[in-house]
Amino acid sequence: MLYIVQTALELGFLYALVAMALFLSYRILDIADLTTDGAFVLGAAVSVTVTAAGHPFLAIPAAMVAGACAGFVTAFLQTRLGVPSILAGIVTNTGLYTVNLMVMGWSSNVSLLKDDTIFSLFRTTGIGGKWYETVLAGGVTILMAVLLVLFLGTRLGLSIRATGDNRDMVRASSVNPTFTITVGLCIANALTALSGGMVGQYQRTADINGGTGIVVIGLACLIIGETVLGRRSILKGAIAVIVGSIIYRLIYAIVLYTKVVPVECLKLVTAIIVGLAIAAPTLRSWVAFQKKKAMAGKGA
Repeated sequence: MLYIVQTALELGFLYALVAMALFLSYRILDIADLTTDGAFVLGAAVSVTVTAAGHPFLAIPAAMVAGACAGFVTAFLQTRLGVPSILAGIVTNTGLYTVNLMVMGWSSNVSLLKDDTIFSLFRTTGIGGKWYETVLAGGVTILMAVLLVLFLGTRLGLSIRATGDNRDMVRASSVNPTFTITVGLCIANALTALSGGMVGQYQRTADINGGTGIVVIGLACLIIGETVLGRRSILKGAIAVIVGSIIYRLIYAIVLYTKVVPVECLKLVTAIIVGLAIAAPTLRSWVAFQKKKAMAGKGA
């Protein structure tokens, strides 16, 4: 059971970076960015390929740069070519499939057999003992959360937050929303690619289909965290995505261990949870309206 908890913590920290990216794009910028699945695989592909070449530490920033480039393409389609945000993400995600194959040498998967990874090298330091993977994954995720919170408190960060609230107001304040959207999406996809890069080295493999459903999982983590901690501030939101990701992975691990739900149905259950959580405000309003309608009928 302890092994299950440890694995859930490790994966929770690693996938929290995806939820953090969605927190920036979906919650702050108010953009439904569907580049996530492709950017995750791109990060894993770049990370594993560079690691196989003997540069595990260089692989992480390389993955982030690649992810930022994917985010730039999506932002360019939206802001310069007038493509709707959802379609822009779909177009970029479709193109990334071929790009990811190219990065992996036209192979559907790449494995790291005896190559050193950042996890194996960190193990040699002795830090964390048997929990070294948890310590490294948690350290990187918490560092990114701190940097994101600090960045969103800067002038540029505040401009990005304002862009998500009201683009017309931002434009009237002599701030270029095209620039803020581009920066925001580049950072969001860099975080997604970082998650993919870390997961790739953690699992010692990159698969072309490894990003399927990642955006739904990220949204599930985001919504679970916000349900538990709320989203009244940027700091609380950043903490919420980490907590939500860990809770999701713990639930996932327990379900697999107890076999309450068939493994084949887990993504369907996740999709239903996310759909209901997003629709919750509308459902609450509908229930309240029906109650008022019923009370009005009794009064008549």
